[in-house]
Amino acid sequence: MFYSILKDFSGTADAIAFRNNFLRIHDLKTGKRPVHIEQLEIYAALFCLEYRVKPEDIHVELRIYQNDEILVHEPTAEDIIQIMNKIVHCDKLLLNIERG
Repeated sequence: MFYSILKDFSGTADAIAFRNNFLRIHDLKTGKRPVHIEQLEIYAALFCLEYRVKPEDIHVELRIYQNDEILVHEPTAEDIIQIMNKIVHCDKLLLNIERG
């Protein structure tokens, strides 16, 4: 997924499917470090920005697979919208800094 005027905001998930207004993002973590579902929430926000999908019009399911466990999270549209707003805001700030 990718969104940015300056190409500063991007991410890669292991599996993404969008069908019938249902966005699924799955990621496999092979390390022992604790995982954070927020990473996948960011991927969902980037997806919505890149493809101009309104979070309130879709259902989102996020899954992290690690150490024979599955973490499942269904963020609300508001969760995704807040992240989208932060990405757009930061992207504009970075653009202004680059322009001087």
